[in-house]
Amino acid sequence: MLAAEVIDLLRGARQVLDGTLGGGGHSHALLDAGVERVIGVDRDPQALEYATKRLHEYAAAGRFSAVQTNYAAIDEQPALDDLRFDGVLLDLGVSSHQIDLEERGFTFRPGVQLDMRMGPDAPDSAADLLNEADERTLMSVFREYGDEPKAPRLAREIIRRRASRPFTTSDDFVGAIRAVLGPRSGAPEFARLFQAARIAVNDELTGLARALPALRDRLTPGGTLAVIAYHSGEDRLVKNAFRDWSASCICPPKHPICTCRGRPLGTTITKRAITASDAEIASNPRARSARLRAWRSAE
Repeated sequence: MLAAEVIDLLRGARQVLDGTLGGGGHSHALLDAGVERVIGVDRDPQALEYATKRLHEYAAAGRFSAVQTNYAAIDEQPALDDLRFDGVLLDLGVSSHQIDLEERGFTFRPGVQLDMRMGPDAPDSAADLLNEADERTLMSVFREYGDEPKAPRLAREIIRRRASRPFTTSDDFVGAIRAVLGPRSGAPEFARLFQAARIAVNDELTGLARALPALRDRLTPGGTLAVIAYHSGEDRLVKNAFRDWSASCICPPKHPICTCRGRPLGTTITKRAITASDAEIASNPRARSARLRAWRSAE
């Protein structure tokens, strides 16, 4: 998504880290646009296998390589030790490839197993979450990640239902949602609450908060960090991080003497989030919620 806009932001970069390789679409576009080398990482071994096959010609030419890891654990991956990048890209959320494979359990299509794990580093499935989490945890997931005003009722309904039969498929979760939100609830509500469960299963917001400063510190002087977010919580984390890094002082307002770094670490390139064009949304409705922000490190 937003491939043309990403290319404009990272054009001229010699080495780019694609932190969410997925199907390899962004990596392919960047290599095709002249980026000298792309290193793609993903926590999903199926995504790595697919993208590596797609980009085999670039790999044979020494311009592409792939590493299995979570972008939030880049500093724990020996293969990436000491590497610096002129550009870093994160395309957050779930890939089209993952959604389309029903056995991965990301969709609310009937009969799909409740899994939603993006990689083997996620220990518990969505079924585990719904069957084992306590009421307070479930309520927090639906309220904080799903913006659901009826989160307490939904949490109680899930606990009531699982006492007689465990949640195993999408139908079980959809049934609980409809019982609380009403029979007229549909795809928008299901998508929002399935997304909330997926974020919890994969620890996505905590991982993003941990990853942003680590990825910033891997940039070369003048390097660019670009992030595409699809969830308001993700976008807020990115926006606030870029704002803080671009400020000269981040001391509390009433702090008498500046004790922070006293200088900006770089500049926010996108004053407002870049969104998909009408044409892209028409061809790919999933682009409707995409928000692209970018930040450039100081020279």
